[in-house]
Amino acid sequence: MSVEKMGKVDKSFERALELRKMVDRWQNSHTHCVWQMTLSQRRNPYAYLRMQDTMVQELALANKQLLVVRQAALHQLLEKEHRQYQQELRQTGKAFYVERL
Repeated sequence: MSVEKMGKVDKSFERALELRKMVDRWQNSHTHCVWQMTLSQRRNPYAYLRMQDTMVQELALANKQLLVVRQAALHQLLEKEHRQYQQELRQTGKAFYVERL
């Protein structure tokens, strides 16, 4: 093996070691964060449960509000369609019903 190839192999080996160290550091910090999170949850489980309950209530309220908005939009659409049919009925008279049947 030539000296140039040995240098390239050595550099790639050093890069691989640096990358492995970086991955190890990331895994350690991630594990530490997860451990801290679970530790805080274990310290005060009631606060965690209250927070979960609050999130569930807020989600239910948001779903109710979304349902109200959808119902209002549907009602508005039906009113518009009804006005359009009334207008066509006034304009065409009996032909309105004949055309629909």
